[in-house]
Amino acid sequence: MGDITEVTGMIISAMPVGEFDRRVVIITKERGKISAFAKGARRPNSPLMGITRAFVFGTFEVYEGRTSYNIRQANITQYFEGVITDLDAVCYACYFAEIADYYTRENADASEAINLLYASLSALIKPSLPDELIRYVYELRMIAINGECPDFFTCHHCGKEEEIDTYAAMDSGVYCADCHQLAKDGVRLSKSAVYTIQYILTAPIGKLFTFTVSDEVLAELRMVMNRLCIRTFDKVMKSKEMLP
Repeated sequence: MGDITEVTGMIISAMPVGEFDRRVVIITKERGKISAFAKGARRPNSPLMGITRAFVFGTFEVYEGRTSYNIRQANITQYFEGVITDLDAVCYACYFAEIADYYTRENADASEAINLLYASLSALIKPSLPDELIRYVYELRMIAINGECPDFFTCHHCGKEEEIDTYAAMDSGVYCADCHQLAKDGVRLSKSAVYTIQYILTAPIGKLFTFTVSDEVLAELRMVMNRLCIRTFDKVMKSKEMLP
């Protein structure tokens, strides 16, 4: 057995291996995304059975094997029971996890990604927040964390910060009221939608899920995020097909 290392993070996927083992993918604060085997985790009396499933958060004691890590034990502090018992919430959680898997890498800092995923899963439990809004907040902020977000604050043509009212996916930016006729594929935005997008990009993660929006603003966010995700992700997220 190699040296024991303690990592803090969340399991984003788990799959059976062999007769009794389980392979998990964990996003960790210390070592980025890692794969780990939980030997014997599927045996009925295994202490690893209930703590090596998707969407558990805690600290994991791991040691390095020849090709991956192995889990020795774990201390789970959040099981997200309210998520895994709600079919719609599970679908969104799987989608969020797939995006996290897409962006994170081994030995790369994943602290913000973990915090955002944790906050987003916590938000799915809140009945007052529409799951669709949580999705757009998560998508936009995750894209921003990874440095691929358009400039939603200054006009793409003149640089003005006031009266922003159009998003142009092809230009990866926004236009003001004086210049929006230059946007070839422009999507007009209300002041509320612009403010909402800017808030999502700048608010502390702990404050991201403290608001709701009108149906009209939600529809505008839908248009923006559909276009942005198409241009940003170079793979089809399979779990997206499961979304309600």
